[in-house]
Amino acid sequence: MVLAALSRLARIRVTLGYTALLAAVATVLFLLGPHVRDKVIRLASTNLHNLSDGRIGTLLGSAFVTEPGPVYIWLPGLVALLSLAELIWRSGRLVVAFLVGHVGATLLVAAGLAAALGAGFLSHSVRYLSDVGMSYGAVAVLGTLTPAIPVRLRGAWIGWWLAVAVGAAGFSGGDFTNIGHAVALVLGMGVGTRFGRPSRWTPGRYFLLVVAAVFCYLIFVGTDPVIVPTMGLGVLAAVLASRITRRRLVNRTLALAAGP
Repeated sequence: MVLAALSRLARIRVTLGYTALLAAVATVLFLLGPHVRDKVIRLASTNLHNLSDGRIGTLLGSAFVTEPGPVYIWLPGLVALLSLAELIWRSGRLVVAFLVGHVGATLLVAAGLAAALGAGFLSHSVRYLSDVGMSYGAVAVLGTLTPAIPVRLRGAWIGWWLAVAVGAAGFSGGDFTNIGHAVALVLGMGVGTRFGRPSRWTPGRYFLLVVAAVFCYLIFVGTDPVIVPTMGLGVLAAVLASRITRRRLVNRTLALAAGP
């Protein structure tokens, strides 16, 4: 019985290892106090100041440092998301998905900020804004689940998340973090198409999907007033995309029934 439990846990070893490190780092920084925590966040941030100074290590280190706040509130959602992806795609692909989203979205957002700063559209202070956390990687992992979603639901899934991502970025006034989430989602969707055949769905995995979806939705909108308009936009896009998908499936079925 113990061996069976250990075998199950081994299937989500990346999830358990990463989330344990996140919790440990957050706990240590909390115990060391706000002065040390703020300094660590400043050094680990993937902002323009650090990247332009050649601190490339922040591209990885920032994924293990989180902003101040109670970790236990959002950690279960992250565990659900990463566990689901690891069960469906296996450990190696989970790592690839997370890194592509975290590093790729960070670099693309940094390039956009640098261009906007050079054109005079942004204040010089943007170079020093803190940018740490796991959200880009998590959203990319969500995106990789797209090819694993059942075909009849995939259109609604894609429509919902793309609308939520674009809506959150737009309604928040172009906040660079929300733009990064949208970029990470698209990167994840693209990477997921290269992962091959997913493992089968089970009731437990559907439960993890619900928890993961709620968690990622809160990443996009937080507690801002954009929740209501973003949700409305997402529902509209999901309905439209679902109808398009259903129509295509019907047409495909009719074409197959008609024969050559």
